[in-house]
Amino acid sequence: MIEVVGLRKSFDGTLALDVDHLNVGASTTLVLLGPSGCGKSTLLRLVVGLLVPDAGTISVVGTPLTPTTRGALRLRMGYVIQEGGLFPHLTAADNVALVAQELGWDRARIAARLRELLEFVRIPAQLLERYPSQLSGGQRQRVGLMRALMLDPEVLLMDEPLGALDPMIRADLQRDLRQAFERLKKTVLFVTHDVSEAAIVGDEIALLRAGRIVQRGTFADLATRPADPFVTAFLKAQRPVAFPEPARA
Repeated sequence: MIEVVGLRKSFDGTLALDVDHLNVGASTTLVLLGPSGCGKSTLLRLVVGLLVPDAGTISVVGTPLTPTTRGALRLRMGYVIQEGGLFPHLTAADNVALVAQELGWDRARIAARLRELLEFVRIPAQLLERYPSQLSGGQRQRVGLMRALMLDPEVLLMDEPLGALDPMIRADLQRDLRQAFERLKKTVLFVTHDVSEAAIVGDEIALLRAGRIVQRGTFADLATRPADPFVTAFLKAQRPVAFPEPARA
């Protein structure tokens, strides 16, 4: 569904990404995990066509990503960033329906799709009448997911979508996203630097360091069969704090 071959990208002479081969199969959620600056968001932006590679090829749903095909392929990919990336001057409903309106969908079709998505993301219909500044962080993120799903794309690209949320809301959305991915059967490329989030939402994890993939596999693979000392060090660095036992009466 997504295939990357020989992909290279540099900024001001500094290599940001160097991936020989990466394939994400249909209905699979692959998490791109790693520290800040490791190249994971760069890879996502290359796939969605926001950046142009220095070398290599990208194919999405069997079609090579080129200047000629980029526009059509973007309609087959949903893209979500932190806080949903909503336009502040549009209501939530207009944010979600923006591309569908540009494509000429009629009001009845848009309204029907909005009802489907409201039920899916579990927010009240009246919230769609509000502007982004009138929504909570979790609500904005759910509206951002609705917008990404509006055209029912085959591929979802999610760039640290939960990074700005408080821990309790983030935990709820992590579980909701995992259930959503299983239900929708989409191909998902999900960027995070949070190990526990990667373990919850991903079928597989690709751990990056300095623009290269150090290891790919399930969380259990990385935890029990690390390919490099960096893998163990990165996982251990986010080990939860051990709380003391509560005092007994």
